[in-house]
Amino acid sequence: MRPANSSTASWLAAAVFAAVMTIGGGLVAAQSAPDSENGRYSMAPIPEGVLRLDTRTGTVSTCSRNGAGWACYAVPDERTALDAEIGRLQAEVEKLKGQIAAGATVSGKIDEALPKSDPLKKEPKVAEGDRKIEIPLPSDQDVDRVMSFLEKAWRRLIDMANRVQKDVSGKI
Repeated sequence: MRPANSSTASWLAAAVFAAVMTIGGGLVAAQSAPDSENGRYSMAPIPEGVLRLDTRTGTVSTCSRNGAGWACYAVPDERTALDAEIGRLQAEVEKLKGQIAAGATVSGKIDEALPKSDPLKKEPKVAEGDRKIEIPLPSDQDVDRVMSFLEKAWRRLIDMANRVQKDVSGKI
């Protein structure tokens, strides 16, 4: 047996490669990427498979390999939904313009101005004869309750300040 030189080895490698391609060509063709159908589709690899753009219609699909071969699913087209919404809004605007031109009033609108006062705010009572404003004053019981609350709050504030001062000085 003679030693193989580099030209013989490369010729042998090419022959083996051609044989493998001939034998395995049917298997490779069965699992190859989706057909580009004479340039109609433009393909781009993505991690899940292939992104396919139909150059005639503009439809984008994702193609992935499953057990039976390749399957392509159309990507939802937001542009179609947006165009439909724009068309609906334009029709609604035209309808409203027609109503305004016909003199129809828009529901919910009133001709007179709203009152400036707050309906929940209690107005001071007015005496009938003198037209004087009467302001109700708090009773002695109300004043005593407020003073009791303020005294308790003041005592708690002083106690809290004393505790903080003791904690800081370390005299717990």
